[in-house]
Amino acid sequence: MALITVNFFSSALMRTVPVNVILPVDKQEVPVGDDGSTSSYRPNVPEGGFKTLVLLHGIFGNYTDWVSGSCIQRWAEERDLAVIMPSGDNRFYLDQPASHDYYGRFVGEELVEMARAMFPLSRERADTFIGGLSMGGYGALRCGLRYPETFSHIASLSGALLVDDVAARTDDADRYFSTRRFSEAVYGDLSTLVGSERDPLWLAEQLAASREPLPKVYLACGQSDGLLAASRTARQRLDELGFEVTYREAPGGHNWAFWNEAIEQVVSWLPLGQAHPGVNSGNVGLEDVDEPARGEM
Repeated sequence: MALITVNFFSSALMRTVPVNVILPVDKQEVPVGDDGSTSSYRPNVPEGGFKTLVLLHGIFGNYTDWVSGSCIQRWAEERDLAVIMPSGDNRFYLDQPASHDYYGRFVGEELVEMARAMFPLSRERADTFIGGLSMGGYGALRCGLRYPETFSHIASLSGALLVDDVAARTDDADRYFSTRRFSEAVYGDLSTLVGSERDPLWLAEQLAASREPLPKVYLACGQSDGLLAASRTARQRLDELGFEVTYREAPGGHNWAFWNEAIEQVVSWLPLGQAHPGVNSGNVGLEDVDEPARGEM
């Protein structure tokens, strides 16, 4: 499994940015034959290029989060999935013109096109997906609905999806990222937030009213998560608008234990087809060895 860190100059952000990329181009089959030999090595590239998941981290995180916090690398290898993981810098993946931080454009347009230029990725909308957790769950839903020509599937895990609550914030919150001043720095004018393109459910309404194909949506949230009500409301509204929504609640909170399990289910939900697991430290070709009888060693 190739895990690659790329640094490139982003015109949307006007600076050099780091991105982690999971690319199973080096995947090899388990050795076969009595002598343990394999056939000559060929790069593992599916016909038409790799299907691709853009995966967004949550607040306080960066481009390394998904690799260090979950088993996404193993599941991507098993299913021949490329995963592109940028940094969102606590900015909720929104365009912020005053500082030339066009995070939405970066994720929805530039990042995908740059990755396709660098790596053997499919250029088809049907093969391009976006997902994320918490802040990244909001970013995935918002960017996926803002750029439906790019993404066919959206996965939001424990997403901060409702902007109604954001618009009503005050500065006496006990966490700085819940204060009004922080929210204004990120979202802009809060009096115009609801019903704007920063509002994922408003974007869903606009898209549903158009003739554009609707992306499929996966929503998941832990039953002990403070954002559970937001996930339930988003599910109901998306259902009403005609989106195909897969929804899951399960025991768990706002933490990696829940997200690690959830992202495995997201990978299974995506239209990836069949693939064979590659050789790695957890797959050395011993699965067919019979267990010794009890007492034998």
